[in-house]
Amino acid sequence: MGRVTERRRVIRVRDGAVSARPDTLVAEEPLEIRLNGKPLAITMRTPGDDFALAAGFLVSEGVLGHQDELANIVYCAGATEDGSNTYNVVDVKLAPGVAVPDITLERNVYTTSSCGLCGKASLDAVRTTARWPLTADGAETAGVRIEPRTLSALPDRLRAAQRVFDRTGGLHAAALFTPDGELLDVREDVGRHNAVDKLVGRALQQGLLPLSGAVLLVSGRASFELAQKAVMAGIPVLAAVSAPSSLAVDLAAETGLTLVGFLRGTSMNVYAGEERVALPTGAVER
Repeated sequence: MGRVTERRRVIRVRDGAVSARPDTLVAEEPLEIRLNGKPLAITMRTPGDDFALAAGFLVSEGVLGHQDELANIVYCAGATEDGSNTYNVVDVKLAPGVAVPDITLERNVYTTSSCGLCGKASLDAVRTTARWPLTADGAETAGVRIEPRTLSALPDRLRAAQRVFDRTGGLHAAALFTPDGELLDVREDVGRHNAVDKLVGRALQQGLLPLSGAVLLVSGRASFELAQKAVMAGIPVLAAVSAPSSLAVDLAAETGLTLVGFLRGTSMNVYAGEERVALPTGAVER
């Protein structure tokens, strides 16, 4: 799909000089997600990686967790009155025998590009429905440790990998790194939660879940929804260049997620799960 950006006329004012010129904007269009033919959710997103977005959304909903649980994803033809395909409606078909929780079929979710699944889940609900507990005995996430200097380098590596941001200045980004700082994948979207869904959905399609050895970095703040998505994908570390919300911190503490905020330069705040950050011995005052 080639609808990531669009051109619009703009009046530009610079130091008192006025001119008219075309400007490149990030595209934003609705995507309806259907599950086994039944409408489930509508999200405002930047077109591209739509199948991964839908798959990642269903991972965060607890519907999908493994590659073999997904039969296929298709664009729905005839989504408009004239029967044309807008490429704004996808239908996710589950593999035979995969159970669908009643709650996902009973509610119809509208998610905006800024808020994600606002107020949808409680802390306890996420903790009890996560397929891969982050703090369980023998959990693969138990040995994950990351150096502060490695964390400090991640925002610049993310920024360098943002291709569309350079043209529009209007996209959020999310990236997966190894604990050693190696970039695994990066996605951009007008909604930060969509960027994360695209990452997680791609990992599910490739049979890589749980992402128990990955660090998730987001370009904005760390909301409850993003912490939820990290936990549901089995990601042990979530870092953000801006602030976390109080509910995100509570969820991280409840589930064992390592949550880092205000990751700027060599500074950062570790809000939960500090055992995965290789801080100097005795550096933390109690």
